[in-house]
Amino acid sequence: MTKKIVVLGVSGSGKSLIGKNIADKLGYRFFDGDDFHSQANVDKMRQGIPLTDEDRKDWLATLNTLLIDNPTAVIACSGLKPEYRAMLRRGLDNVTMIYLKGSIDTIWQRHQKRDGHYFNGRGMLESQFATLIEPTEDEALVIDISQEPDAVLNEALALLANQ
Repeated sequence: MTKKIVVLGVSGSGKSLIGKNIADKLGYRFFDGDDFHSQANVDKMRQGIPLTDEDRKDWLATLNTLLIDNPTAVIACSGLKPEYRAMLRRGLDNVTMIYLKGSIDTIWQRHQKRDGHYFNGRGMLESQFATLIEPTEDEALVIDISQEPDAVLNEALALLANQ
C-alpha cells in the first residue's frame, strides 16, 4: 500500500475529515493543507477573494516538502488543477491521490453547517469549481461524496488496499 496519500477536492468536500480518518486507520501522519497557508492567503480567503496560482505556489511547495520529509503521510489539499497536483508529486514516485467528487449543491449545503472556517461564501466555492479541472481516474481514485462519510472512508480504504 502507498505510504503517501493526498486527499483532493474543493473546500467542503470532506478532505480533512476523510484524510484524518484514513491517517488514523493506517497509522500515518495527517496534515491539513489549510494549516499551511500563509497569513496573506488566509486574509484573502476571509475577505472572499479567491487565491491565484501565484498565491498557491509556495503553499503547494510546502505540502510537497511534507510528503518528501515524512515516511508516511496523508495530506488534505484542494489540488484543483493538474499543475497543482504535479507540484504535490514533485520528486516522489509513489503518491496516491483520492479525489472526493461532489456537486456544488451538496458541498454548499455542507459549507453552511461549518463554523469558524475562513473560507468565505458561495462565491469562493463557485470560484473553486470554476478553477477545478477534475483528476482523471488515471490520476486519482475518484469517490462520490453524496454518500455518508463512513461509506466514503470505507470506499477509500478499500481502494487504497488494492494499490
